[in-house]
Amino acid sequence: MTVTKGETLVTEIRQLDAKGSGQAVVWRENELGNPKKLRLTIPQTLPGEKVRVIVDQPEKRRRKALTEEILEAHPERVTPPCPHFSLCGGCVWQHWDYAGQLKQKTAHVKQAIEAQGFDPTLVQDTIGMDDPWRYRNKMEFTFAKDGSLGLHEAGNFRKIISLETCLIAGKEMVEAAMEVANWTKEHQLKGYDKDTHEGLLRHLMVRQSFATGEMMLALFATESPTGHLESAAGDLIQRVGEKFPQVKSLLWLENTDWADRTQSEKTQVLAGRDFIYDEMAGYRYRLWFDTFFQTNPTQAQKLVELALEMGQPKETEKMIDLFCGVGTFSLPFASRVEKLAGIEIVETSIESAKRNAQDNGIANTYFLAKDARKGIDEVLESFGHPELLMLDPPRSGAGGKVMRRIGRSKPERIVYVSCNPDTFATDIKELVPFGYSLKMVQPVDLFPHTVHVECCALLVRNEEE
Repeated sequence: MTVTKGETLVTEIRQLDAKGSGQAVVWRENELGNPKKLRLTIPQTLPGEKVRVIVDQPEKRRRKALTEEILEAHPERVTPPCPHFSLCGGCVWQHWDYAGQLKQKTAHVKQAIEAQGFDPTLVQDTIGMDDPWRYRNKMEFTFAKDGSLGLHEAGNFRKIISLETCLIAGKEMVEAAMEVANWTKEHQLKGYDKDTHEGLLRHLMVRQSFATGEMMLALFATESPTGHLESAAGDLIQRVGEKFPQVKSLLWLENTDWADRTQSEKTQVLAGRDFIYDEMAGYRYRLWFDTFFQTNPTQAQKLVELALEMGQPKETEKMIDLFCGVGTFSLPFASRVEKLAGIEIVETSIESAKRNAQDNGIANTYFLAKDARKGIDEVLESFGHPELLMLDPPRSGAGGKVMRRIGRSKPERIVYVSCNPDTFATDIKELVPFGYSLKMVQPVDLFPHTVHVECCALLVRNEEE
């Protein structure tokens, strides 16, 4: 016997899954009369809560159920302030007191490294935000088929929730996005249909520097703003110019590819320039629409400070910055070492890193556009073995081959910045045979009200190795 759609159950939340949803178990007898364990995934619930739920998706392996009533609430449960929280997929933990979120993130990091044989007491308490709202400096909104603007429904990338606000984005960013939404409605412009591949508007990217105040509005569409769209584009330019003088980059990006990504085949600058200026840790950066840059500048600043504190760079040392991106960490470190080599596979990021170094008067850097493992080999030939190495890989981690190559390059100290505690833990385990010891791990919350947590860690090579 199994559960059926619409069935009501009473159960207790045992734990949370990797996406932040509650996990529960119900027992049913099968055709032979033997007990069978059935797992339920229940969003927006907390560990230990007793809930009455309605089964929504019984056919999935982890059957989804929706909460009908909280019978026994977690003591840290709070009322979500956002009117869209029940449907929107942007946040998953607005119903959890912020202090509770931070404890959960610390526990996640501890569990991840302990599973790989490391001492969990090396993990410090997660550094949170004084104000965990309005922290994002970049948002990507999506247009629905009718032209309304919003974010994807939780667990459903085919449905767009039309937004009135967003409490994790900067206030001016949301106001600008809502003005674009009004412009779309007044001109009766249609959104892109992912099934029929028809329609005009696909995405709206909004970026704003918290340091300089400069804003970018990037509109992704299937056609260029010419012909019948010329008048509408002119109206958009006038609206933005009058109401948002801080917009220094207004872009129209043509994208006809079926893939649902914010990419551009042809970029037209409607007003201003094709980039904005931002600042972090006292350094200035140029940000284009496709530039990767930390989306929480307040906490990213703390990450940079932590990395410098752990790495202890010296003016007589050589350093490698792996997965360096546009130089977010490279520039502060380069100012403190003899010379620095940055390695990044994305060529446009390397070009940006070179330009950012030049803009900031830093001349002791060498940036290489290459795969991480091959890039290390090339740098070592001309650069020599570094005393300090830093890496900030994507969520998938650096991988065993890259980590072993790092181990063979024998840096004295390694600073690892991670956005995924699980891949971080498996990565650093690869360094143990090369004589490295984990000294400390400091989690930092860059994404309040989500499951994500960043870490900054220090590993030191044992002297006898």
